[in-house]
Amino acid sequence: MKKLLLIAVLAAVGIGGYLYYKRLVGGPEYALMQAVKAAKMHDVATFEHYVDLHTLTDDLVEQMTDQRVMEAIPGGGSMLMQGALRLLKPQLGQVARQEIVRYIEANPSGAATRPALPVKVLGMAGAIISPDSRFKGIKYNQRQGNDALVGLEFTQPRYDTTLVLEVKLQNQGDHWQVKQITNGGELARQVAQLEKQRTQKR
Repeated sequence: MKKLLLIAVLAAVGIGGYLYYKRLVGGPEYALMQAVKAAKMHDVATFEHYVDLHTLTDDLVEQMTDQRVMEAIPGGGSMLMQGALRLLKPQLGQVARQEIVRYIEANPSGAATRPALPVKVLGMAGAIISPDSRFKGIKYNQRQGNDALVGLEFTQPRYDTTLVLEVKLQNQGDHWQVKQITNGGELARQVAQLEKQRTQKR
């Protein structure tokens, strides 16, 4: 679970160079850009300034342990598995936050010193953003008052399609902050269905 959450958070803010061209200082896109920059500079304090890790990871734990998501994943629908996850929810959020901070703090100069981004968690749920996925661009940017929804489109070569990761940001007065990845559970179910179709064609 912690690995999936790590991938989801970094994928949500991993739009780097594209956003430099936008020059939208003070907007939601700028906040995402600054989070990317902070992660690259190993600046945890600035990263957390633009990403509310506590709220975001706790919400993702709720999404990924939802019964509909678990039932879409092979072996995830068992009562034993669901019961265990309900008990572990608080620990899962905490571990996810610790893992993200550890990744940002690590030295990227050597592959052996910085942990690789893992991609296998809870079966197909860990394949939402695969290792060969690429950021395509911003699909949409919708603002309503102090809230904004930004759709980040990624390729998914394994299934010859693209997926849109929806990030919710909130205006904090002097900056925007990532609060939620709204469709993590929905994407996990979608990827599980795509994988089922792919295996049936073999």
